Amino acid sequence: MSIRNWIALALIIASFVCLYPGLVNNMMTLKVGAQLPLLGNIELYEATQSILETIDNLFKEKNYLVAWLILLFSVVVPLLKTIMLLVVILLPKLSSRFGMITFVSAIGKWSMADVFVVSIFMAYLATASNQAVSATLHSGYYYFSAYCVLSIFGTQIIDLSKSDHAKDPAP
Repeated sequence: MSIRNWIALALIIASFVCLYPGLVNNMMTLKVGAQLPLLGNIELYEATQSILETIDNLFKEKNYLVAWLILLFSVVVPLLKTIMLLVVILLPKLSSRFGMITFVSAIGKWSMADVFVVSIFMAYLATASNQAVSATLHSGYYYFSAYCVLSIFGTQIIDLSKSDHAKDPAP
């Protein structure tokens, strides 16, 4: 195995290690309140959830389309991507390696969508002049972001050259 593939393997394993806490740890807290005369600050709503809790709540509230989309792009795609990358690296003689890496590159972009959505939402709240609405990021966001970045780097440096086979004896 080439040095690039060893590095890619390490990055993919590290990304997989980040994926689990990224899914189960709290991602964000959203607080909504109001400033009322005589009563002061009143908290109207506060929610802190992980990605998996969000999916569960969406199913319970019968928001099936959104729940399935988040499940697909936050859980299924990352797991499928990780498994396929490990197969590409660990089975160098597999004839479909190039097709698998092409597919992984195509679906891999979607796992970053969650990070961008939360980031845009946070940027909006940070620039909003309404002090009654606030959001705080938690470790789940950072773990999931780390998964995305490490996975992308790992995908980019995989070496698909035939040099791994150059030392194989001819049949």
